[in-house]
Amino acid sequence: MTVPNYARGYEGFPGRVGRTVHESSPAWPDPVRPPEGAPNVIVVLLDDMGYSDIGPFGSEIPTPALQRLADEGFTFTNYHTTPVCSPARAAVLTGLNPHRAGFATVANSDPGFPGVRLELAEDVTTLAEVLHGAGYATAAVGKWHLTRDSLIHEGADKSSWPVQRGFDHYYGSLEGLNSFFHPNQIVRDNTVVQPEETPEGYYLTDDYTDEALRFIQGTRASAPQSERPFFLYFAHTAMHGPLGAKEADLAKYRGRYGAGWDALRRERHARQIELGVIPEGTPLPEAVGRLGREVIDWDSLGEETKDLYARYQEVYAAMVDSVDQSLTRITDLLDELGEKDNTLIVFTSDNGGSAEGGPEGTRSYFSRFAHVPGLPADWTADVDRDPSVIGGPRSMAHYPEGWGMASNTPFRFYKGQTFAGGVRVPLLLSWPAGLGKGDASDPAREGLRDQYQYATDLTPTILDLVGVPHPSTVGGTRHGHAVKGIDGVSFAPVLRDATHPSTRPEQYAEFGGNRGLYRDGWKILTTH
Repeated sequence: MTVPNYARGYEGFPGRVGRTVHESSPAWPDPVRPPEGAPNVIVVLLDDMGYSDIGPFGSEIPTPALQRLADEGFTFTNYHTTPVCSPARAAVLTGLNPHRAGFATVANSDPGFPGVRLELAEDVTTLAEVLHGAGYATAAVGKWHLTRDSLIHEGADKSSWPVQRGFDHYYGSLEGLNSFFHPNQIVRDNTVVQPEETPEGYYLTDDYTDEALRFIQGTRASAPQSERPFFLYFAHTAMHGPLGAKEADLAKYRGRYGAGWDALRRERHARQIELGVIPEGTPLPEAVGRLGREVIDWDSLGEETKDLYARYQEVYAAMVDSVDQSLTRITDLLDELGEKDNTLIVFTSDNGGSAEGGPEGTRSYFSRFAHVPGLPADWTADVDRDPSVIGGPRSMAHYPEGWGMASNTPFRFYKGQTFAGGVRVPLLLSWPAGLGKGDASDPAREGLRDQYQYATDLTPTILDLVGVPHPSTVGGTRHGHAVKGIDGVSFAPVLRDATHPSTRPEQYAEFGGNRGLYRDGWKILTTH
């Protein structure tokens, strides 16, 4: 029997339709399956965390979960990103340079020009969309910051929210920052969740982690990894200001930073040379603040001021510790499921450490963004609150820029700038079952890679390792638009061979007039 032209839903039907069921043959579409042996993929993206803040990069803060990733996988010491949040997230998730993706700046405004559209366009595809199309379960947890502020409310057009960009599930904050104790507007999938009160002992990083574990457990309860590997994009709100930590974590670091940021910077610098993260003989540059001013000499401070400033760094260290605990919980679950070795885990930061706290730090974080004419002469960007509340729910703290300088050891400058302090961050990558430790002539350095790579290279590298092509290479479309070809290049060859040259010989950087260009080991930079 010939199906009439006006019948709907039979286009491409491989079965047979007769006059009766007896004369007909049913058929079902083949389920989408990932490549055989495809790993789970977890991308952990921190916010405003500097180059030296974790153990594998010279920190004194214990980070055993991150050390495990480094021991089992690869430590990239020359990885670069964008100077600020949203552009980095766009680059990581799309493989496009931020300006081509529509994110020349952070998603907190709407300038009305194409390069700063501040939402991903229809012809831009995300890593989540590609992996979902290849049979992966997908979830995003944490900070999104890829939807401009005017579109993050309940009644907004949600086409740029995570669930519309390839994620089966989303739980987190669409905003660029939040309170760690009483967060504003948490979103589940497409619905704003705003409880009147947060529970006793609530902490945002723990809440995110609970949700990530639920996603992994739920996915695996429904299908085995061979049928349904997962992609988890875990974008922490930490380490963005305002800084906050749990009291139990704060207690571990009380008194640890009394020697000050100059001493901490020297300690980390020496440890980085010992670890091979930077070459022997690498100098420690002069102490320079964000606007070219001198960073306060720690030894010039009075004891009371030292005690106050040290408290800020205690909070920051406790937050790094908390993030590592979060990763431990995730890897422990993967161990229980027997899937840790066949999980590709990527850990990095969106940009370098921040100088937003100013020279003295603040217990009133948002006051640092008051750029309006007519402020009174006695305006202060701090509030006189008991130092014991710093880091808790009764303060909105951010550390003095001297700690940001130590965070970015051994580099100069900060978040927002194209100098290394703003754009050079840790990158760890581990996939024991698929990569091991790679090949290197020196076993002591078999997991270290010093090739220059960039944030846009993460999406093509992950797709290369998983065995899934990017739609732009096979004529793919999205909502009728031809998918943009990506700017990133896979660095899988560098993973497999320590002597392989960088796959990224040239890259620009720009934010707010700060500009930089890297080419074949050389950089030219300007600060605006």
